[in-house]
Parts: sequence; C-alpha cells; structure tokens
Amino acid sequence: MIHVFRKGKDITKPTLVLFHGTGGNEQDLLPLAEMLSPDSSVLGIRGNVLENGMPRFFRRLAEGVFDEADLVFRTHEIKKFLDEASEKYGFDANNLVAVGYSNGANIAGSLLFHYKDIFRAAVLLHPMVPLRNVELPSLEGVSIFIGAGTNDPLITSTETQELEGILQKAGAEVTTHWGNQGHRLSMAEAEAAKDWLQGFSTSQNA
Repeated sequence: MIHVFRKGKDITKPTLVLFHGTGGNEQDLLPLAEMLSPDSSVLGIRGNVLENGMPRFFRRLAEGVFDEADLVFRTHEIKKFLDEASEKYGFDANNLVAVGYSNGANIAGSLLFHYKDIFRAAVLLHPMVPLRNVELPSLEGVSIFIGAGTNDPLITSTETQELEGILQKAGAEVTTHWGNQGHRLSMAEAEAAKDWLQGFSTSQNA
C-alpha cells in the first residue's frame, strides 16, 4: 500500500495510523497528526481503491451504500499491511491510535469491528456504521472519540448515535463531540480531539 512513515521523537507514545477521506492521500492528515500528538510516530496510508480517480479505502455502490464484501476484504488487507509495517519500521503494533476522516473513519471503524486490540484508541471524524449485524470483538479498554456534525448532510445524528451505541455495547469508552460545520473537519473538532487524546495519554501513563 502507498504510505508514508515518520518516526516520532518519543517512541513510548502511540503511533498514529492515518486514514484519509475520499479523494485524499497518505499526506492529508499529517498536519492533524502533528496537532494531536507532535512527538508520535505517524503512518499515513493511501486507500487502494479508486472511484472516478479518487482514492478510497473500499468501494461503495452509491453514496452512503457500501460494497460490504469489498469493505471486509480491504479491512483484512489493511490489517495485514499494519502487521508488515510494524516489522519494517519497528513501531509497537500494540500501541496504535487510529485517526480517520469520513471514508477513512469508516475503514478504521471496520478494523475495530473485526479485530480485538488492533487500536488502543481511535479518533473517528464523521464516521458511519461500517457494517451491521456483525458480532464485534470485546473493545474493553479501548477509547474512541467521534467527531460529528449536527447538520452533516451525509450522516444523520441517528447514524452517529447508533455507532456510538454499538461501540459502547462492545465495551468501548466513547466520547462524542458535536459541531455544526456539516461534514467538514473543523478546527473546533480538531481541538476537541487533541484535548481528548491528551487526556487519554495522561490517563494511560498515570
């Protein structure tokens, strides 16, 4: 997979795994990662699927309608890549935090739905429910930040609340930040994610 890896100043901090939105690339969320945890190592991944020339992490049949078979396939493909990248770059595969926006948040969510302990925490910005009617692994001990928009034209508040409930039922600790900037990633949302992640890191080190 096309990607970028930047080794951080503090290898005890979690490695941030970045998942861009539709049409983005492995560089898109680097400024956000720098803001969230400036001393962390960072792995930015480019989605392997193209939709009208725009990179995505999995195919969709229509807006908001996922190709579920492809989503599951790509989820396993990324898990395999993460294992290989951990060996190649020497970061701790047991100390990862996912940061995903839109389509990237959905693939990060699918990874959480499929693999126990894949991420210690996740920042999911404008995610949807990736899959329904699947049994999740235990997410006990996993902390998740959801950034959502009360006026998001692509994702209803009900969908966000459904995802929140599914993750909580699996044992995750979920914090949801509501903004009113539509589907856009706002500075207020990024600041809220930063404060949340710093609080998570402090509690882990206590």
